[in-house]
Amino acid sequence: MSDSFGRGPLTTARPANPDPVRVMVVDDSAVIRGLLTRALEGDPDIRVVTSVGDGQMAVNSLQRNSIDVIVLDIEMPVMDGLTAIPKLLAVAPQVKIIMASTLTLRGADVSMRCLSAGAADYIPKPTSTREIGGAEDFKRELVAKVKALGAAARRAGSRSRGEIRPLTPAAPVGLLKREVGPITTRPAPAGIAVKPDVIAIGSSTGGPQALFEVLSHLKTGISQPILITQHMPATFTTILAEHISRQCGIDAREAKDGEPVVQNRCYIAPGDFHMLVAQRGGTNVIALSKDPPENFCRPAVDPMMRSILKAFGGRKILACILTGMGQDGLKGCTDVVNGGGTLIAQDEASSVVWGMPGAVAQAGICNAILPLKEIGPHIRKLASRAA
Repeated sequence: MSDSFGRGPLTTARPANPDPVRVMVVDDSAVIRGLLTRALEGDPDIRVVTSVGDGQMAVNSLQRNSIDVIVLDIEMPVMDGLTAIPKLLAVAPQVKIIMASTLTLRGADVSMRCLSAGAADYIPKPTSTREIGGAEDFKRELVAKVKALGAAARRAGSRSRGEIRPLTPAAPVGLLKREVGPITTRPAPAGIAVKPDVIAIGSSTGGPQALFEVLSHLKTGISQPILITQHMPATFTTILAEHISRQCGIDAREAKDGEPVVQNRCYIAPGDFHMLVAQRGGTNVIALSKDPPENFCRPAVDPMMRSILKAFGGRKILACILTGMGQDGLKGCTDVVNGGGTLIAQDEASSVVWGMPGAVAQAGICNAILPLKEIGPHIRKLASRAA
């Protein structure tokens, strides 16, 4: 059926959500604020409650409004984003902050500092209003992150009040709604007493902070190579490796194609490349791939896990899935565990978003589901056992 102007089929709009995710947009450009607001309010499950031009105005507005998620620019007059983060969290500890950052070395470095200061996530910010207005990928990522973090903010607020306040909008599994059944763990595999040859970690939303916590326990006492796929764009992964080296005291670097996988080194999958392990001349080396994204991600955790299984053999793999949206890692970790490997997942209470770890936990393939602060010591215990 067409409308009276002959413009094609009529569509039925989704009804407005009676309890949408409540968002504050903070940017010194009124044009950018308007574009972000329109992108967000194109989804009926999101409502932009307020829009302001600097960090101080954001703090003042947060004192007057109930907000779930703040989309926060970094460079602003009066008070920048990095300065504003602790002040915003002091007003509303449960609020989730998404940094809007440019894809530059400086933008990536400041974004990492923002994450360390308490921001939950970041989104690469297009460099022009035209790019923001027409970038469907940017809009889709922004909406998905706001909805996922809105759910997390509601859960955090409910826990602090001792009540349950679920979000009502429908969303993909791993973002807002999940059919939660009994969570079980697998008995330790027969090869659990075998000292692992490699440690493989997958993470996404909230991952940098989780990685800093886990890896801080692994700077001494273990010798295995550590391979990490964190969902991040190029440039950001370079800075992530630098921050891990500084904060955790380990040799972390962005992986390069063809370099050997050696002990006492941490390899970070570079943005826009899958990081794989291949055997060349009897030696395990890094192989970077531009194969299509998996689970809408490149780098993705699944291809990394599959390649490690092929290169090392299942019993020699210690895998870990940390906080993140979606379910990347589920298929690859299933193969690893079925091959005799060991799998640890972060628990829901300590995850920023319990999508990725929740997927492996609910699949019943984990050997342990632990709070974030227990994961590093547990990995160290398993990795440092006598062979």
